[in-house]
Amino acid sequence: MKPVVGATPRVVKSEQEWREQLSPDEYAVLRQAGTERPFTGEYTDEKTTGVYQCRACGAELFRSDTKFESHCGWPSFYDPADTDAVLLREDTAMGMRRIEVLCKSCHSHLGHVFEGEGYATPTDQRYCINSISLKLVPESES
Repeated sequence: MKPVVGATPRVVKSEQEWREQLSPDEYAVLRQAGTERPFTGEYTDEKTTGVYQCRACGAELFRSDTKFESHCGWPSFYDPADTDAVLLREDTAMGMRRIEVLCKSCHSHLGHVFEGEGYATPTDQRYCINSISLKLVPESES
């Protein structure tokens, strides 16, 4: 994983420690910037009220009240839970320019953010996030 310029993660672990903590699929997405197949993630159609945390470190990333139906195959949010919850960096892999979304606490890969797609959201942004990068804590448990 490429380092994020000018940002130091709060949670620092060796790649071996990450491999021991995460399943192979979680590691592939969170630590190697992989992507789960569309329409296969556990949170794509989730409607439960709660907080979405980083599966790697537990940091709060998104709240269910900013989740919306984008029909893109991955959970979509229009705003992080806190403006400092995520980091953004340019991603030119796969021959296109995209903006990668990372957990600010541990720099794990979450997905990508897109703008100007015409969704009726307050920010005109779609944070397209891999379900496997998230852990939902229902409001009843928080």
